[in-house]
Amino acid sequence: MCQSKQIEVNDPRFLELDKFLEKLQGEKGIAMMALQKAQQLFGYLPLEVHKHISARTGISVAELYGVSSFYSQFLLEAEGKHRISVCMGTACYVKGAQNVLDKLCELLEIKVGEVSADGLFSITAARCIGCCGLAPVIMIDEEVYANIVDLNELEQILDNYRLKDAAVGAASLASPGGKAEAEDPA
Repeated sequence: MCQSKQIEVNDPRFLELDKFLEKLQGEKGIAMMALQKAQQLFGYLPLEVHKHISARTGISVAELYGVSSFYSQFLLEAEGKHRISVCMGTACYVKGAQNVLDKLCELLEIKVGEVSADGLFSITAARCIGCCGLAPVIMIDEEVYANIVDLNELEQILDNYRLKDAAVGAASLASPGGKAEAEDPA
């Protein structure tokens, strides 16, 4: 099981958040703006971020949490780089979606709502993806994978994402300035 990584108090993103919060001094109704900026910076809103905003603005942690837990745009837990949604709608469920979900959790050694140890994947169970005729279905980011009946196929799908990420990482490390550049054909 992988836990959300603790954000350090001296994280430079807090300084950027503080600069933003200073601009909001004296304004009313800043909770949404503060939380949106914090999520933009951190990717999600852990308790440490709620406490930091509270200390800088005087808005209680309870009020901030009330806002962040009410609106679906806010993430209270970290997500993996690739978000896997397993459709659990009726058509998918009848055709083995629970087995697909269980196999993904086994392969990644996580539970629904957690992030894999390498930070690449997180899993959610979706009510319905809207591809009932292709059941069972999973989505990884915006890519739909249909008719997942061979559970061994899941390992290959995950490996393809790992390989793509490794290739992108290697290409960016190999180029000056950390960005991949096309080779000059001349």
